[in-house]
Amino acid sequence: MIPGAGKIWDALPEARIAGGAVRDTLAGRPVTDVDFASPLPPDEVTARLKAAGIKTIPTGLAHGTITAVIGGRGFEITTLRRDVETDGRHARVAFTDDWQEDAARRDFTINAMFMARDCTIFDFFGGKTDLKAGVVKFVGDARSRITEDYLRILRFFRFFARYARGEADPEAIIAITELRDGILHLSAERVWSELKNILKAEDPSPAIGLMHTTGVLGLVMPEGAKLERLTFPAGPLLRVAALLTGDPAAFAARLKLSTAEAETLQAYTRPNTLTPASDDADLRRALADETADILAARTWLAQTGGGDWDGLRARLAATQRPIFPLHGHDITALGVPPGPRIGEILAAVRDWWLDGGCTADAAACRAKAGAMIAGG
Repeated sequence: MIPGAGKIWDALPEARIAGGAVRDTLAGRPVTDVDFASPLPPDEVTARLKAAGIKTIPTGLAHGTITAVIGGRGFEITTLRRDVETDGRHARVAFTDDWQEDAARRDFTINAMFMARDCTIFDFFGGKTDLKAGVVKFVGDARSRITEDYLRILRFFRFFARYARGEADPEAIIAITELRDGILHLSAERVWSELKNILKAEDPSPAIGLMHTTGVLGLVMPEGAKLERLTFPAGPLLRVAALLTGDPAAFAARLKLSTAEAETLQAYTRPNTLTPASDDADLRRALADETADILAARTWLAQTGGGDWDGLRARLAATQRPIFPLHGHDITALGVPPGPRIGEILAAVRDWWLDGGCTADAAACRAKAGAMIAGG
């Protein structure tokens, strides 16, 4: 039993768990978010929850969604719906009490199932069979589902990356290829969110390959992309760095990456200076200017067939990052007045420290600075 779900069912016995939680339960995967569907209108759902002493938040009343908070955990409960009008991204809906009608407006068969309290599965479109077979299919006509919401093009590849085995559904691929330009109507933030989720898959290569053959990848990454290096264990930003052939700054600006994401992506794509032949001094010099995780990421991008690259990354992780031991006040203590000369001396001593493999301590660095000052 999912913690808290029993209280929902006590208040709303006719409610059923919907969508992803059903899919992942059947697939034997961890269940994180649990959403319910109910044939009751939102005001009655709210009244019953409140009568049961459950806190409610009207998170999406226009679309029939109430959030019930139990033990600090939120459960979305949405009244069954049917689409009245769609514009390729948003839908105007009407409420219904017909479970199949609600399932028919969902994106994929594996996401269109419901589960009652007694664990009975309600599956109107063969989602259970498709999930077992590793097939991602649109509910009903693929073209109709896509034109209702073009985000479903990218969602197809996300679910394909996570759940599919073998060849993609031909009807889906034909419809996506025909309607791919619809993703140009999506916000940059939604495109980036979906691309990140695709690249979080254990092996996103088959999905990214399909995006390429359907022409979707060229729309998502017009800066240019290559497909060869996506099998290494890495996060989505490093996989973007592996894919991109164009300007990472342009990519980050176009898809509105956060400042931290943009900076990390650009750090990943700077030249790699380390190889398995690098000695400990090389590692210390590199670590003086960059963190171990950034340096390790660059080695994945630079890795070739030869050499112990895994060993290099292990050495990086085990090497303490050296910190240059001098500061401006150390130079003023040696008699240099405030001004640009302090920075020049610090830079020169740091270069000497780097050349020596970052092993000189503060006393040695002060002595070197003193010698430089004395020598003019």
